[in-house]
Amino acid sequence: MTTLTVNIENEKSEKEVKAVLDALGLNYEVASNTKVKRKASIKAENAIYNHLKDSFEQIKLHQEGKIKLRDAKDFLDEL
Repeated sequence: MTTLTVNIENEKSEKEVKAVLDALGLNYEVASNTKVKRKASIKAENAIYNHLKDSFEQIKLHQEGKIKLRDAKDFLDEL
């Protein structure tokens, strides 16, 4: 018997790999590594937090009159 370990980061790929293994008639075991998932989740949360923090800082500076923000129409025209 041979053991193969595959690390899959997204659910779509996981489903596809399972389908291939099923089609080949192979037995497999799924083990979730919650530590890795949590670490990725923390990175994503930190990125969102930092983005929101920067946005609120810009809003604060705009309210104090220190910077001028673009309005939505100018932004959309630029696209």
